[in-house]
Amino acid sequence: MRIELVTGVALCALATMALAPIHHEAGGTVAGKVTFTGTPPKMKPIDMAKEPSCAKEHATPVMNESVVTGPGNALGDVVVYISAGAPAAAAASTPAVFDQKGCQYIPHVLALQAGQKLEIRNDDQTSHNIHPMSKVNPEWNKSQPPGAPPIETTYDKPEFIPVKCNVHPWMHGYFAVLNTPHAAVTGGDGSFSLTGLPPGKYTVTAWQERFGTQSQEVTITGNETAKLDFVLKATEY
Repeated sequence: MRIELVTGVALCALATMALAPIHHEAGGTVAGKVTFTGTPPKMKPIDMAKEPSCAKEHATPVMNESVVTGPGNALGDVVVYISAGAPAAAAASTPAVFDQKGCQYIPHVLALQAGQKLEIRNDDQTSHNIHPMSKVNPEWNKSQPPGAPPIETTYDKPEFIPVKCNVHPWMHGYFAVLNTPHAAVTGGDGSFSLTGLPPGKYTVTAWQERFGTQSQEVTITGNETAKLDFVLKATEY
Protein backbone atom coordinates (compact mmCIF):
# COMPACT_ATOMS: atom_id res chain seq x y z
CA MET A 1 0.00 0.00 0.00
CA ARG A 2 1.19 3.51 -0.74
CA ILE A 3 2.59 5.38 2.24
CA GLU A 4 0.37 8.38 1.65
CA LEU A 5 -2.79 6.30 2.11
CA VAL A 6 -2.03 5.16 5.65
CA THR A 7 -4.18 7.96 7.10
CA GLY A 8 -7.06 7.02 4.82
CA VAL A 9 -6.91 3.37 5.87
CA ALA A 10 -6.82 4.33 9.53
CA LEU A 11 -9.95 6.41 9.07
CA CYS A 12 -11.58 3.58 7.17
CA ALA A 13 -10.90 1.30 10.13
CA LEU A 14 -12.70 3.79 12.36
CA ALA A 15 -15.56 3.95 9.86
CA THR A 16 -15.90 0.17 9.88
CA MET A 17 -16.12 0.09 13.68
CA ALA A 18 -18.70 2.89 13.70
CA LEU A 19 -20.74 1.44 10.86
CA ALA A 20 -20.98 -2.24 11.75
CA PRO A 21 -24.37 -3.67 10.75
CA ILE A 22 -27.09 -2.59 13.14
CA HIS A 23 -28.80 -5.99 13.45
CA HIS A 24 -27.09 -8.82 15.33
CA GLU A 25 -29.98 -11.24 15.83
CA ALA A 26 -29.84 -14.85 14.70
CA GLY A 27 -29.88 -15.37 10.97
CA GLY A 28 -27.64 -15.80 7.98
CA THR A 29 -24.63 -13.70 7.09
CA VAL A 30 -23.23 -12.42 3.81
CA ALA A 31 -19.51 -11.71 4.10
CA GLY A 32 -16.74 -11.03 1.67
CA LYS A 33 -14.24 -8.57 0.32
CA VAL A 34 -14.23 -5.74 -2.21
CA THR A 35 -11.18 -5.41 -4.43
CA PHE A 36 -10.36 -3.55 -7.62
CA THR A 37 -8.86 -4.41 -10.95
CA GLY A 38 -6.77 -2.02 -13.05
CA THR A 39 -4.74 0.97 -11.93
CA PRO A 40 -6.43 3.34 -9.47
CA PRO A 41 -5.82 7.08 -9.76
CA LYS A 42 -3.07 8.42 -7.52
CA MET A 43 -4.52 10.42 -4.67
CA LYS A 44 -3.07 13.90 -4.18
CA PRO A 45 -2.07 15.48 -0.88
CA ILE A 46 -4.38 18.12 0.57
CA ASP A 47 -2.95 21.57 1.30
CA MET A 48 -4.42 22.78 4.60
CA ALA A 49 -2.09 25.77 4.92
CA LYS A 50 -5.04 28.17 4.89
CA GLU A 51 -6.38 26.52 8.06
CA PRO A 52 -3.35 26.24 10.44
CA SER A 53 -5.42 24.88 13.34
CA CYS A 54 -6.25 21.85 11.23
CA ALA A 55 -2.90 21.52 9.48
CA LYS A 56 -1.07 21.17 12.79
CA GLU A 57 -3.20 18.13 13.70
CA HIS A 58 -1.62 16.07 10.92
CA ALA A 59 1.97 14.87 11.20
CA THR A 60 1.96 13.96 7.51
CA PRO A 61 -0.10 15.44 4.65
CA VAL A 62 -3.67 14.18 4.38
CA MET A 63 -4.49 12.53 1.08
CA ASN A 64 -7.66 12.86 -0.98
CA GLU A 65 -9.95 9.98 0.09
CA SER A 66 -11.96 9.49 -3.11
CA VAL A 67 -10.17 6.17 -3.61
CA VAL A 68 -8.70 4.30 -0.61
CA THR A 69 -6.77 1.13 -1.38
CA GLY A 70 -5.09 -1.53 0.72
CA PRO A 71 -2.94 -4.64 0.34
CA GLY A 72 -4.05 -7.16 -2.25
CA ASN A 73 -5.99 -4.54 -4.25
CA ALA A 74 -8.42 -4.10 -1.36
CA LEU A 75 -10.84 -1.22 -1.70
CA GLY A 76 -11.97 0.83 1.28
CA ASP A 77 -14.94 3.15 1.79
CA VAL A 78 -17.24 0.95 -0.29
CA VAL A 79 -20.86 0.78 0.85
CA VAL A 80 -22.14 -2.82 0.68
CA TYR A 81 -25.83 -3.27 1.40
CA ILE A 82 -28.94 -5.35 0.77
CA SER A 83 -30.62 -3.53 -2.10
CA ALA A 84 -33.51 -5.98 -2.63
CA GLY A 85 -35.15 -8.77 -0.67
CA ALA A 86 -34.64 -7.54 2.89
CA PRO A 87 -37.77 -7.34 5.07
CA ALA A 88 -38.96 -3.92 6.19
CA ALA A 89 -37.24 -2.67 9.34
CA ALA A 90 -37.71 0.33 11.58
CA ALA A 91 -34.98 2.95 11.55
CA ALA A 92 -32.26 2.46 14.15
CA SER A 93 -32.89 4.23 17.45
CA THR A 94 -29.24 5.25 17.88
CA PRO A 95 -28.05 8.24 15.85
CA ALA A 96 -25.53 7.98 13.05
CA VAL A 97 -22.55 10.27 13.77
CA PHE A 98 -20.63 12.34 11.23
CA ASP A 99 -17.68 14.18 12.73
CA GLN A 100 -15.44 17.03 11.58
CA LYS A 101 -11.92 16.62 12.94
CA GLY A 102 -8.72 18.09 11.55
CA CYS A 103 -10.76 19.51 8.66
CA GLN A 104 -11.70 16.00 7.57
CA TYR A 105 -15.00 14.17 7.62
CA ILE A 106 -14.93 11.10 9.86
CA PRO A 107 -16.03 8.76 8.48
CA HIS A 108 -15.51 9.76 4.87
CA VAL A 109 -18.57 7.68 3.91
CA LEU A 110 -21.39 7.30 6.42
CA ALA A 111 -24.12 4.66 5.96
CA LEU A 112 -27.43 5.29 7.70
CA GLN A 113 -31.09 4.37 7.37
CA ALA A 114 -33.80 6.56 5.97
CA GLY A 115 -35.54 8.03 9.02
CA GLN A 116 -32.56 7.48 11.32
CA LYS A 117 -31.33 10.49 13.29
CA LEU A 118 -28.10 11.97 11.94
CA GLU A 119 -25.81 13.85 14.31
CA ILE A 120 -23.13 16.11 12.79
CA ARG A 121 -20.38 17.26 15.15
CA ASN A 122 -17.61 19.83 14.92
CA ASP A 123 -14.52 18.91 16.95
CA ASP A 124 -12.34 21.54 15.26
CA GLN A 125 -11.25 24.95 16.47
CA THR A 126 -12.63 26.53 13.31
CA SER A 127 -16.07 27.00 11.78
CA HIS A 128 -17.39 24.67 9.13
CA ASN A 129 -20.23 25.12 6.69
CA ILE A 130 -21.64 21.70 5.99
CA HIS A 131 -23.49 21.35 2.70
CA PRO A 132 -25.10 17.98 1.80
CA MET A 133 -25.95 18.28 -1.91
CA SER A 134 -29.02 16.08 -1.98
CA LYS A 135 -31.32 15.77 -4.99
CA VAL A 136 -34.10 13.49 -3.73
CA ASN A 137 -34.18 14.84 -0.17
CA PRO A 138 -34.29 18.57 0.68
CA GLU A 139 -30.93 20.29 0.25
CA TRP A 140 -29.56 22.44 3.07
CA ASN A 141 -26.45 24.34 4.06
CA LYS A 142 -25.62 25.20 7.69
CA SER A 143 -22.78 26.91 9.51
CA GLN A 144 -21.33 25.17 12.57
CA PRO A 145 -18.90 27.27 14.69
CA PRO A 146 -16.42 25.61 17.06
CA GLY A 147 -18.11 24.51 20.27
CA ALA A 148 -21.56 24.56 18.68
CA PRO A 149 -23.96 21.72 19.53
CA PRO A 150 -24.34 18.92 17.00
CA ILE A 151 -26.56 19.50 14.00
CA GLU A 152 -29.38 16.95 14.14
CA THR A 153 -31.39 15.96 11.11
CA THR A 154 -32.93 13.00 9.28
CA TYR A 155 -33.32 11.97 5.65
CA ASP A 156 -36.62 10.35 4.70
CA LYS A 157 -35.67 8.89 1.30
CA PRO A 158 -32.81 6.67 0.16
CA GLU A 159 -30.07 8.59 -1.62
CA PHE A 160 -26.29 8.76 -1.94
CA ILE A 161 -25.57 12.35 -0.96
CA PRO A 162 -22.25 14.10 -1.59
CA VAL A 163 -21.25 16.40 1.27
CA LYS A 164 -18.89 19.36 1.15
CA CYS A 165 -17.74 22.23 3.35
CA ASN A 166 -18.17 25.66 1.78
CA VAL A 167 -15.36 27.03 3.97
CA HIS A 168 -12.76 24.33 3.30
CA PRO A 169 -13.02 23.16 -0.34
CA TRP A 170 -10.94 20.02 0.21
CA MET A 171 -13.49 18.57 2.63
CA HIS A 172 -15.84 16.12 0.98
CA GLY A 173 -17.66 12.94 1.93
CA TYR A 174 -20.91 11.02 1.44
CA PHE A 175 -24.09 10.15 3.27
CA ALA A 176 -25.35 6.76 2.05
CA VAL A 177 -29.02 6.90 3.06
CA LEU A 178 -30.45 3.39 2.70
CA ASN A 179 -33.77 1.58 3.14
CA THR A 180 -32.12 -1.20 5.11
CA PRO A 181 -30.10 -1.66 8.31
CA HIS A 182 -28.17 -4.44 6.58
CA ALA A 183 -25.23 -2.36 5.38
CA ALA A 184 -21.52 -1.95 5.98
CA VAL A 185 -18.69 0.28 4.81
CA THR A 186 -15.47 -1.52 3.98
CA GLY A 187 -12.28 -0.74 5.86
CA GLY A 188 -8.78 -0.66 4.43
CA ASP A 189 -8.79 -4.44 3.99
CA GLY A 190 -11.92 -4.29 1.82
CA SER A 191 -13.91 -6.67 4.03
CA PHE A 192 -17.60 -6.49 4.93
CA SER A 193 -20.19 -8.53 6.81
CA LEU A 194 -23.98 -8.27 6.68
CA THR A 195 -25.58 -10.18 9.55
CA GLY A 196 -29.02 -11.16 10.83
CA LEU A 197 -30.53 -12.09 7.45
CA PRO A 198 -33.61 -14.35 7.54
CA PRO A 199 -33.88 -17.07 4.87
CA GLY A 200 -34.54 -15.64 1.44
CA LYS A 201 -33.07 -14.42 -1.83
CA TYR A 202 -31.24 -11.10 -1.71
CA THR A 203 -29.59 -8.63 -4.02
CA VAL A 204 -26.37 -7.27 -2.56
CA THR A 205 -24.92 -4.07 -4.00
CA ALA A 206 -21.48 -2.52 -3.63
CA TRP A 207 -21.11 1.24 -4.23
CA GLN A 208 -17.90 3.25 -4.53
CA GLU A 209 -17.97 6.98 -5.21
CA ARG A 210 -15.63 6.82 -8.25
CA PHE A 211 -15.87 3.21 -9.45
CA GLY A 212 -19.66 2.93 -9.51
CA THR A 213 -21.86 0.02 -8.42
CA GLN A 214 -22.01 -3.73 -8.80
CA SER A 215 -24.78 -6.07 -7.69
CA GLN A 216 -24.98 -9.82 -7.09
CA GLU A 217 -27.67 -12.19 -5.88
CA VAL A 218 -27.33 -14.56 -2.95
CA THR A 219 -29.68 -16.99 -1.20
CA ILE A 220 -29.72 -17.53 2.57
CA THR A 221 -31.29 -20.79 3.80
CA GLY A 222 -30.56 -20.66 7.53
CA ASN A 223 -27.77 -19.47 9.83
CA GLU A 224 -24.96 -20.03 7.36
CA THR A 225 -22.40 -17.49 6.14
CA ALA A 226 -22.54 -16.95 2.39
CA LYS A 227 -19.31 -15.71 0.84
CA LEU A 228 -19.66 -12.94 -1.73
CA ASP A 229 -16.79 -10.93 -3.21
CA PHE A 230 -16.90 -7.87 -5.44
CA VAL A 231 -14.31 -6.71 -7.96
CA LEU A 232 -14.75 -3.13 -9.15
CA LYS A 233 -12.94 -1.70 -12.14
CA ALA A 234 -10.63 1.19 -11.37
CA THR A 235 -11.28 4.26 -13.49
CA GLU A 236 -9.41 7.50 -13.99
CA TYR A 237 -11.21 10.83 -13.46
